[in-house]
Amino acid sequence: MEYDIIFVAGPQGSGKGTQGKRLAEKLDFLFWEMGGTLRAILAEGGPLAGRIKAIDHGKLLDDDLILEILKEKLPLVPEGRGIIFDGVPRRIRQSEFMIGWLRERGHEGRMATLYIDLSRDECKRRLLLRAEREGRADDTPEAIDQRFRDFDDEIHAAMEYLKDHTRFITIDGAPAPDAVAAAIEGALGR
Repeated sequence: MEYDIIFVAGPQGSGKGTQGKRLAEKLDFLFWEMGGTLRAILAEGGPLAGRIKAIDHGKLLDDDLILEILKEKLPLVPEGRGIIFDGVPRRIRQSEFMIGWLRERGHEGRMATLYIDLSRDECKRRLLLRAEREGRADDTPEAIDQRFRDFDDEIHAAMEYLKDHTRFITIDGAPAPDAVAAAIEGALGR
């Protein structure tokens, strides 16, 4: 496969996390989930934790905080290991930083974005089901609606940036997870 950096993107509930984890395991790539990174920082406590509290309300954190976290955590990734990113970048500044950072480390031309496309109604249904199963505090109807608004307002622009700087592949997220995984592997030439 020609890619060693893959951004998995799509609306909340589209299955991007599930597919990203599956693909990372199959490729032996590191799976970087920004939401999980933020929850780990909250659990650890410390100076950053107090600044991250907004995650519980479904709001996107400001760019300065996200960039601070990326600058602290990205250098810890072992050199030569492929990475699948879920949940970042979400804004233009984050996109510019990440693409620049990755280019400086030799990933030019080796980055792809998998956009898992799914209807808003199906996303919301899946998120509410996940909230029931997992007790996720960030999957309230209000938080879900806020994330959809953020997606419409800001994340869309980040996706346009990734279209210009990575190979952008759209995958239908409606079929069963195994069928989506097969479509992803086919699109990546595996």
